[in-house]
Amino acid sequence: MKAIIGGTSLLDSSLFREWDEQNIQTPYGEVQVRQAGNFVFLQRHGRKKVPPHVINHQANIWALKTMGATAVTAINSVGSMKIAMKPGSFVIPNDFIAPWVIPTFYNSQMRFTIPSLDPALSGTLRSHCEQLGLPVTWGGVYAQTIGPRFETKAEIDFLRKYADIVGMTMASEATLSAECEIPYASLCSVDNYANGIARKPLTMQEVEDNIRSNRDTIELLVRTLLGADLSS
Repeated sequence: MKAIIGGTSLLDSSLFREWDEQNIQTPYGEVQVRQAGNFVFLQRHGRKKVPPHVINHQANIWALKTMGATAVTAINSVGSMKIAMKPGSFVIPNDFIAPWVIPTFYNSQMRFTIPSLDPALSGTLRSHCEQLGLPVTWGGVYAQTIGPRFETKAEIDFLRKYADIVGMTMASEATLSAECEIPYASLCSVDNYANGIARKPLTMQEVEDNIRSNRDTIELLVRTLLGADLSS
């Protein structure tokens, strides 16, 4: 079973509307997923479209584990902290930083995990992007903040010294997937320049417009991923 996790850019997508809906019970809560053949789609924001800082990541990843997921490809919306990584483009990160609160399945166990983004899965994602001619940056560091607010200019000025893009969800998912020994890779959709990076002040209207603009491209990539698997 291969899993796709979608976020803001796929909130109103009709791509998975005809897939079979299931409610998966986990020790951390109920999770809604949609399945078609050997694929399962999980909307990280859930049915109620919860904001990023209250997403139940433990329930989400446990649900995928319960369904027998052997790989997770995630779509994450990010802000760019580098001028060269323009809104409307994509980044496949190879590492991340999140030295604050990260969820874990090991609250009552003395166990440790070395988190990572899966190189093989990331490479496959890169190949599909290049075949479609998408503007994609291979490699980069993702910094996770807590949200729901965007980062201050001072925070971005600090983070950009160590990372290239910033978001609120990927590090949590990647860490929990590592604890479950499920390979995880992410396609990050650059929806805006982070606060203070561009001369023009950041506005929520700009972010929302770019999310809508990127949606068709993301759906095209997802269809390609599904089609490639079915034909292999």
